[in-house]
Amino acid sequence: MGENQYFGPLEAVLFACGEPVEIGRLAEGLQIDKAAVRQQLLEYQQSLLASNRGIELLFLDDKVQLCSKPQYEQLIISVTTIKKNAPLSNAAMEVLAIVAYNQPVTKSFVEQVRGVESGQVVNNLVEKGLIEEAGRLNVPGRPLTYRTTANFLRCFGLTGLGDLPNLPSDSEEEEGEQLLMETEPLTEDGDNASTSDEPTPE
Repeated sequence: MGENQYFGPLEAVLFACGEPVEIGRLAEGLQIDKAAVRQQLLEYQQSLLASNRGIELLFLDDKVQLCSKPQYEQLIISVTTIKKNAPLSNAAMEVLAIVAYNQPVTKSFVEQVRGVESGQVVNNLVEKGLIEEAGRLNVPGRPLTYRTTANFLRCFGLTGLGDLPNLPSDSEEEEGEQLLMETEPLTEDGDNASTSDEPTPE
């Protein structure tokens, strides 16, 4: 069989899922090793970029997702009558930057950095799929921690957290907010821990 033998199965699975899929899960399903799957995905990604098709493959850390190509955004909006969402508020961008650069973090850590109550902003970011729960700390009260998601990477045009701009050594979290805002615009659709205590799965 030719080198493209896995393109069809990969496309079918990713299309059916409609969300980021772990490369390891694809390897298990296809019964080949992870390195081989990644190579097939890279070749598939290149074939889509070189074609006139309306979809592309995005790598999001250890996951991949099929998405429409950016140049068709306005056409999709006009056909599906989806309203373009407003950008995230400054408060949401500030919280997102704190989580992105310090994850996993607790709500209390975010509030300590910002100096204001931030629970509702954190909850809104969870609802939008930009951050998610990352387990609980082994401290009294076992507070929840939060981390960014694959959707966060997709919205900002990042392939992994390593693509985040570097912060100056003595920067405040607000500088992280500004650096995030200078990357690909984010709409409401869309590894350093903050403590020595490791979060444990719920």
